[in-house]
Amino acid sequence: MDKVRRLSATAAGGPKRNNSINHAADADLAKMGYESKLPRSLSMLSILGLSFAIMAVPYGYSTTMTISLTNGQAVTLLWGWVLVSLISLCIAASLAEICAVYPTAGGVYYWSAQLSSREWAPIVSWIVGWLNLIGNWTVTLSINFGGAQLILSAITLWREDYVPNAWQTVLMFWAVMLVCFLVNAFCAPYLDFINKLCIYWTAASVLIIFVTLFAMADNYRDGAYVFGHFDASASGWMPGWSFFVGLLQAAYVLTGYGLVASMCEEVQNPSREVPRAMVWSVAAAGLTGVVYILPLLFTLPSVKALLGAANGQPIGLLFKTVTGSAAGGFGLLFLILGIMFFAGIGALTASSRCAYAFARDGAIPGYKWFGATNDRLGIPLWGLVLSTVVDCLLGLIYFGSSTAFTSFTGVATINLSCAYGGPILVSMIRGRKLVEHSSYSLGKFGFVINGICISWIFLAVVIFCMPVALPVTPATMNYASVVWAGFAAISMIWYFVHGRRNFTGPPVPKDDNQVLQGAVADDSERNLASETEVQPKAE
Repeated sequence: MDKVRRLSATAAGGPKRNNSINHAADADLAKMGYESKLPRSLSMLSILGLSFAIMAVPYGYSTTMTISLTNGQAVTLLWGWVLVSLISLCIAASLAEICAVYPTAGGVYYWSAQLSSREWAPIVSWIVGWLNLIGNWTVTLSINFGGAQLILSAITLWREDYVPNAWQTVLMFWAVMLVCFLVNAFCAPYLDFINKLCIYWTAASVLIIFVTLFAMADNYRDGAYVFGHFDASASGWMPGWSFFVGLLQAAYVLTGYGLVASMCEEVQNPSREVPRAMVWSVAAAGLTGVVYILPLLFTLPSVKALLGAANGQPIGLLFKTVTGSAAGGFGLLFLILGIMFFAGIGALTASSRCAYAFARDGAIPGYKWFGATNDRLGIPLWGLVLSTVVDCLLGLIYFGSSTAFTSFTGVATINLSCAYGGPILVSMIRGRKLVEHSSYSLGKFGFVINGICISWIFLAVVIFCMPVALPVTPATMNYASVVWAGFAAISMIWYFVHGRRNFTGPPVPKDDNQVLQGAVADDSERNLASETEVQPKAE
């Protein structure tokens, strides 16, 4: 097993000289009650790339563009993005503060148990764990399902009357899922390189699109339109409420930063690198979004024509209209499709680790399989299989609703927001005592920043269950609440069948004072190790 880990780390470009850091991280993990079974082959840049890949700003914003075009247009597209970016930065900082104290693949599930009183730890961790798992699955589902729709939309660049049927869409989705599964299963040693490559691909794509749109457009919107035009007439909602409904687009895109906590057990020095990657990735994503949105708005064609795109994906039509040719439109669309594959691969990676971490504590059916790792591949193979199969089955919802993609984005955003809010809320209720010594402490602003996070999450749960536009029909209904209720029912049934008698939550000290003392001592040790770490010579 150790040999497999060393080979994986070497193949991934993991520095051989970091053995002492890895041993320290393994020792920290042992204190938290787990044995290190995965190779620590990922660097901070790789984790930042993974988080950046899952958020996939140009791709995510392109596939959900109809939401903001329906609910406010320019104001919602631009200023909605800025608002949600700032809120997401608050949430990322709050999670980073906790992650620095408890760097484990259990993520929000483990943190909620540690921060709770011993009496409430099992049930709190059960609820947050299921929310997080469902959020991981559905964000992967939405990324790859939207990718399937985007791939098929490329055909309309040459055949404008082409509308893929349900079977074509679902089969393409399954094909995308298969590619992501194969990469995760058999190219695990190269995930570090793949995650880093995503950063460069995305940056280059945004720059190319920025220059191309401004250089080739024949007609430009003025500054008054880009920075101040608001039109929610297509939504049927009152203007103010329509703006909030339109925030689903930005909130959905900016969700991936918390998923990378599931990779803590594969990172060198996770208590330092993962929190840093969370915050930096959100800041980078916010800036990337502004750079990507501005050329779209300045060169935006007829909104009515974009909303009338038969396939529901107007970005290809926008690129074709601005460049003046199908080939030019496809060239820019190809860049977005590349980002999509990085996002799909990264989201499935995080989902499989989330399933593995939750299963090893006996929280899901078949936990003995799904909570194990494959020695030969060096990954939680059955957790990967479970995540892939669940997403493929959920894709069948498309046969019942042509707006299934909106439902997928809604349920992903709701569940991940609630999962992120779980440990933040518990920490606030208990006076933030367990995180005040964190190496990424929010200090005197902690309660204010945490309060902003919780207030936003409560609002998000309500608005993201709303349909994008009125009137509502069975075909245009937002089924996010239905999908959420279905998973909640499964969770409750499994709790009464198994969890109530057998589930005790992740391993935590039995006494609350031991938790506080342990958190302070562990963080002091990590700070000392970071201060005394010898920088290696350049090779």
